[in-house]
Amino acid sequence: MTTTESGGSGSAVNGSTRAPRLPREQRRQQVLAAALDVFSTAGYHAASMDEIAEHAGVSKPVLYQHFPGKLDLYLAILDAGIEDLMAASSDALTGTTDNRLRVSAMTNAYFAFVEDPAGAFRVVFESDLANEPAVRQRVDALDTAVARLIADVIAEDTGLSDAQALILASGMQGMTQVAARRWLRDGSPGTTRAEAAELICDLGWRGISGFPLTHPPQAE
Repeated sequence: MTTTESGGSGSAVNGSTRAPRLPREQRRQQVLAAALDVFSTAGYHAASMDEIAEHAGVSKPVLYQHFPGKLDLYLAILDAGIEDLMAASSDALTGTTDNRLRVSAMTNAYFAFVEDPAGAFRVVFESDLANEPAVRQRVDALDTAVARLIADVIAEDTGLSDAQALILASGMQGMTQVAARRWLRDGSPGTTRAEAAELICDLGWRGISGFPLTHPPQAE
């Protein structure tokens, strides 16, 4: 019998058939996708490595070859989700110099992130492990980094101080994130994602466009 990474081609794992031999990185991505599905559905605490291994079609020893523990696996998924949202946010702000389009692109980046069924938004924004220091640090760093990206644009285009721009950026970021999650959670009958994102875009733009380029910074 030919030995495979998963312990043997066609052998059973808790009643399921293991996947055939794959390159290590491809197997790792398979495990991550399976774990994301389990964590998003069950949450961190209710999920088990047995369930994740079965869902991925690998043995537990193979699972532990890639990730030494459940927290390591969870953090890898969290890091990937954060990287995706950071990249989308950066693209939204650097893809145009039209500020109205920037607001629209940023809003749509958040709505697309929460809507993606294969995405990690529940791990990033609705984690039942939010009080774990390693999780909290990563999510806080994401919020700060995205707010900083937005604030840099606001400060450059309005004349507001960095501190003032960061407050405005945080407000726009928080509004968009909460609205996107509300839209997804409630189903928002009769409101498509594009329509919901446009509503939030209009709200944000009507606010931020009230600060013209010559708006003087106020004394702090």
